[in-house]
Amino acid sequence: MLENIEVLCHSSIRFNKGLIIYFDPFKINKDYHEADIIFITHSHYDHYSEEDISKVIKDNTTIVVPKDLEDMVLQFGFAKEHIIVVSPNEEYSVLGINFKTIPAYNTNKNFHPKSNEWVGYIVNLDQTTYYIAGDTDITEENRQVKCDVAFVPIGGTYTMTYSEAAELINEIKPQIAVPIHYGLIVGNKEDANSFADLVDKEIECKILIR
Repeated sequence: MLENIEVLCHSSIRFNKGLIIYFDPFKINKDYHEADIIFITHSHYDHYSEEDISKVIKDNTTIVVPKDLEDMVLQFGFAKEHIIVVSPNEEYSVLGINFKTIPAYNTNKNFHPKSNEWVGYIVNLDQTTYYIAGDTDITEENRQVKCDVAFVPIGGTYTMTYSEAAELINEIKPQIAVPIHYGLIVGNKEDANSFADLVDKEIECKILIR
């Protein structure tokens, strides 16, 4: 289920599943110009980076963004027909791929207010359901997520801590859990290892950030 999937750094994820799909491209090391779809979870600089988007876009890339980024991606140069503007708790389709939006927000801090309507994504690919949580705490909505693979933030400060992330994973019970959002701005490899130790043994934990 993780074949041809990379966590490049932080929360930047690349899928090569027939289509090339990026989630929150960040710190891209060279020009690739290959993305069929780019999913953006929210507008913070480490998730919406025009410098990095410019390295992965090609002429017909489709970008999926929350409402507060619509004007920015238009100004950046995306044509309207290549922009999908999303709201939480909705279902969409892009290039034959079905996906849902899950609210991503803080419950005990103010970095990611629920009122901003930022999101995580549940994407269906190759008969596998992938949950990319975005920057979030444990919420009423993500406790209800059903998925095969979950990418969850563990770095703390702005998101869940590793122990909170493990609590969520043990509740929603994906087949595979992948920690993200650590190692660059907040959190470290030890947090990832501690997360893996707390995840129930029947759930496979894969640390993809090296």
